[in-house]
Amino acid sequence: MRTIALAALLFSVSFANAEEERKVDSNSIYARLGGHEAIDAAVDLFYEKMLADERVAFFFEDVNMNAQIRKQKEFLSAAFGGPEPWKGEDMRTAHKDLDLRPEDFQAVAENLQSTLKELKVEEALVQDDTLLVGSLKDDVLNRKPETSKAE
Repeated sequence: MRTIALAALLFSVSFANAEEERKVDSNSIYARLGGHEAIDAAVDLFYEKMLADERVAFFFEDVNMNAQIRKQKEFLSAAFGGPEPWKGEDMRTAHKDLDLRPEDFQAVAENLQSTLKELKVEEALVQDDTLLVGSLKDDVLNRKPETSKAE
């Protein structure tokens, strides 16, 4: 009987800890955007725009888009303060072989802003998203932070 009680106690403590880890800060970008469903809708629309944009569509010619979209949803959920941490590659590693240029990054940022505006996201939140994405620029472009100051 003690074994069952101990197992039940351990299970409830583990479950409580898991629930605690999954809580989302109500002030996070993730929560302010609308959570999981909003991220899903935004990423789906974002990739429609990316694939229609001749400036960047060629980057996705040989990409499994279902996997790409899933990864992007996971990444943005984590980056915007969602309940699950990002478990994928860091941005520098993920983009190192793409030979991305600042104008490619700009096209992506424009598509993201356009997506958020089309989804009627409030302007202050669009700006918060833009700042967060902009903070990744040097890593995505695989350059040292000093080089970005000249732009």
